[in-house]
Formats: sequence, structure tokens, C-alpha cells
Amino acid sequence: MTSGYQVFLGLDVGKGEHHAVALDATGKRLHDAPLPNTEPRLRAVFDKLARYGTVLVVVDQPATIGALPVAVARALGHQVAYLPGLAMRRIADLYPGNAKTDARDAHAIADAARTLPHTLRAVDTGDDTLAELGVLVGFDDDLAAEATRVSNRIRGLLTGIHPALERVLGPRIAHPAVLEILSRCGGPAGIRKAGRRKVAAIVAAHAPRMGARLVEQIWTALDEQTVTVPGTTAADTVLPRLADSLKTVLHQRKAIADEVEGMLDAHPLAEVLISMPGIGVRTAARVLLEVGDASGFAGSAHLAAYAGIAPVTRRSGSSIKGEHPARTGNRKLKRAFFLAAFAALSDPTSRAYYQRKRDEGKKHNAALICLARRRCDVLFAMLRNKTHYRHPEKTPAPAAA
Repeated sequence: MTSGYQVFLGLDVGKGEHHAVALDATGKRLHDAPLPNTEPRLRAVFDKLARYGTVLVVVDQPATIGALPVAVARALGHQVAYLPGLAMRRIADLYPGNAKTDARDAHAIADAARTLPHTLRAVDTGDDTLAELGVLVGFDDDLAAEATRVSNRIRGLLTGIHPALERVLGPRIAHPAVLEILSRCGGPAGIRKAGRRKVAAIVAAHAPRMGARLVEQIWTALDEQTVTVPGTTAADTVLPRLADSLKTVLHQRKAIADEVEGMLDAHPLAEVLISMPGIGVRTAARVLLEVGDASGFAGSAHLAAYAGIAPVTRRSGSSIKGEHPARTGNRKLKRAFFLAAFAALSDPTSRAYYQRKRDEGKKHNAALICLARRRCDVLFAMLRNKTHYRHPEKTPAPAAA
């Protein structure tokens, strides 16, 4: 990746200013100074270094605070690369000294670009769809975290004042019928005061199929507890507000999902990804953001190791050996692969492989990781060849003699 470059510019990016270190092919310093995060100053430094030859700009973070230098470099026609954080930390240990400074980090980045080109990853900033998609998916991640926080707060509050009611409503806390009950009636005291008929009307409007069963379960739970736990009155005031907050967050997530789906329609690889069982809009968006077209990976094993779903072998002579789950890797991508594997259990092929691993004695999560690793091979081939998922053909049973 670094062949043909005469200047290697390492940027340790920051919010207000970066630190820039430029080296030539022999390792001689051409530039070493702080660099304000403004377009005029970035252009001035890039133009100055371009007089020495072709420039490769390497950053330690290509998004957020590193987005402007990446965009300016690309606008001036320079190639941009990215040095992942894990590789950066390991390479920094090769240099003398224990100080953690921007100047030292920038020099390590530039020198890694010059001497260790295999550690670099390409920065695909030419895809405007992915850039826009990254903003939406990042906001959706924030909304998902907020939804989890509010859901846990509601369930915790119900558990404290009425455990039996929480056992009924907790597993369905995100259902529109349950949120509407909590929003309009409050906690156990408010639900009982509203009466069975009103609650039944609320449930019928939002969950007609399970309405009668849910109302019966709610009243059975209310009858199980006759004492009033301190804090119940305040809970009737707080729970409607929490329910309204959760409804708003879930509504925003649905709107974001629609926008993400609209953007995915414009990306040529979206249909390829969604054709695979278990991959939906959000998972496809995450894979595209983290992997792109997979051209930056030498093979599916490289992709699996990057995602943290490849087992790690540990051996020491003949006394200690075995394979263990990886504790490193891209956590967002690992979670996407894991959730996609879980969603794919309704697919007969995936279910059969998962069951085979369970029969070998693996626990649920371990079997899902094995399934995710197997699906990674298929996904890599789909992205590389730009082909849709094809269900394996069933092998005909041998004819009876």
C-alpha cells in the first residue's frame, strides 16, 4: 500500500489541533509540529509536503475529529490510510521511552506507514452513502442505549414495588400495549384504579390478539400482592413519564430505521447483504460501515479475526493447549455477527449447524459464535463476488438397494 510514496505523514488527530510528523522514505523528518484543525492550515501543510513527492496521509481515527483532515487530503488528491488503535498501541511499544505524547504517537504512525504497510487500512471516504449512513447509525446506537436504560429503569421500579406485575409486563416492556397502559394508568395502584374495563380497552386497541390474556395476567398479578410497598404512590407518577420517554425513543428508532433503509437502497451491496438469512437493515448498515466491500481483508479468516469471532489458540509445550474465545476485535462488528447468527436460527441450514454444535457439548453462546464464524466465510465470499446468498442444495438420499 505504501509503494510509490515519497512522504509519509502521520497525524495524531485531536479536537482542536492534531500533531503532524512527516518522514521521507529513509526516515528523515520533513515536518514535526502541531497542526490546527482548520482547512487553511491543513491545506498549507499538505501543499508544503507535496513538494517533496507523493504524500500518503495516515490518521489514527478517520471519523469524527479526524474527518476534516481526511476530507482535505482527499480533496487535494492525496491517498489516505488508517492505522487501527490496537496496531497503534502495539507499534508504539517498539519505540524507546514510556512517555505518551502526541508527537511520539504521530511519529509512530508515520514510521509504521513507512516500514509496516500491512498494518494500514484503506479509508473509503469516497462513498458518500456510507458517510451519511454512519451518522444515522451512530445516532441509532445512542437511541438503542437510551431505550435500554429507560426499559431497565421501568423494570427496576416495578420490581421494587410489585414483583408479580413486573413478571407480566417486564418481558413485554417495549410492546405498544404495555407502554400505553403505563403511560395512561401508571403503576399497580393506578392500573387497579383505572379498572379492568379501561385497561382492556387500551390493550384491545394495541394488541387485539393477546388482549384478553394480557388483561387476565395483569389482574392475576395484582391480586397476588395485597400490601403496598413504600414508594408505590411516587411510582404512579414516575412510570407514565418513563413510558412516554420510551415511546418517544422507540418511535425515533423506527424513523431512523426507515431512513437507513432508504439509504441502503442506494448502495449496491445492500441487497447482497440482506439476501443472507438473519441480516436486516440495521445489521447490513453496521457491516457496510465496518467492512465495506471487504477488499481490505486478505480472506474470511482475516475478517473473522478482525471481528473477534475467530477462536484464539493458546499452547505452552504439551501441558497447556486449547482454543478460547477472542477477547479482542471490533466489538460493534462482533455484536452484529452474533445477532445475525441468532436471527438466522429460523433458517434450516443455520439451525442444523447450530444444533450440531450444541450436540457436541457447546453452550448456547459458544454455538452461536461458531455459527457466526461459519457465516463469516459465506458473507466474505458474497461481498467479494457481489453475489446474493444461495441456499445450499439438498443432497439427494441414496436409493435403497
